[in-house]
Amino acid sequence: MTDFPPARRIETNGITLSVHLAGPEDGQPLLLAHGWPELAYSWKNQIGVLADAGYRVIAPDVRGYGGSDCPPGTNAYDIDTLVADLTGLLDALGHESAVWVGHDWGGIIVWHAAMLAPERVAGVIGVNTPHLPRGAEPPTKSFRELGGEDHYILRFQEPGFAESRFEGREDDFFAFIFGSPIQGNPEDLYPDVTHIPKQFERFEGRPEEKIVVGPEDRAVYAEAFRKTGFASGINLYRNMDANWERMGGVDHRLAMPCLMVSAEKDFMLPPKLAGWMPALCRDVEFEVIEGCGHWTMWEAPEQLNAHMLGWLQRRFPAAG
Repeated sequence: MTDFPPARRIETNGITLSVHLAGPEDGQPLLLAHGWPELAYSWKNQIGVLADAGYRVIAPDVRGYGGSDCPPGTNAYDIDTLVADLTGLLDALGHESAVWVGHDWGGIIVWHAAMLAPERVAGVIGVNTPHLPRGAEPPTKSFRELGGEDHYILRFQEPGFAESRFEGREDDFFAFIFGSPIQGNPEDLYPDVTHIPKQFERFEGRPEEKIVVGPEDRAVYAEAFRKTGFASGINLYRNMDANWERMGGVDHRLAMPCLMVSAEKDFMLPPKLAGWMPALCRDVEFEVIEGCGHWTMWEAPEQLNAHMLGWLQRRFPAAG
């Protein structure tokens, strides 16, 4: 199988992204967008499989992460800018469009790209993250009702707060964040289960068998975040209310083919959230990976790869 490819530095939208490319240059382009606190490396178990199937795989470190530029300031991480980074990346590589694939925050980016730049989005694969309608109120208000003031997304709104808890403990942090799926009914654990910074302050380690990413792979993340810090990645969260304002009046209905792959044990993004999608997506298929938590690319790579390839080979053959 194709190895995880080395990074290339590619200029786009006024910054430079660190991008991993694999597969034939004339293959159907797939643009893979990662989430928080991740890297393009999160697609390690998918890139080779997709490339060997004939697809042109494009996996950047999103702005603010890893080897990509990390501009200062919260305003540098709004949704229009994140989408423009990736449409500009397609321009730089000579692609009119791609199938956009996103997990966690990457899922938020790709669904927004499908609304804001549909001509560049041939299709969408959501991994864990569904396409949702615009809520009636700003997201932070909803998260406050769900988890109180200690909900991690609210604590992330405070510049310096989460960074001060995570930085300097990168190895511990990734052992903590990549823990095995929560057992039992997550709703019984609210609101404490959403209090990530507070939970981490009490974290004293866990057995390897209860961590879904191995130590060598976790070390890649830890080293990357030691270099960049956590602030730039968390700045995506600090734009959630501004992004909500921005999307007022934007048509959320999508016409391109979509695949939604949910994970049964993802407590923040449970499969039931995808229940809105038939009303929003004209052409959508669904898969659910049983027993899988939030880190689907690591926890269930074979099942995820099979769902992605099965859909791609039917809807977007590798040779176009």
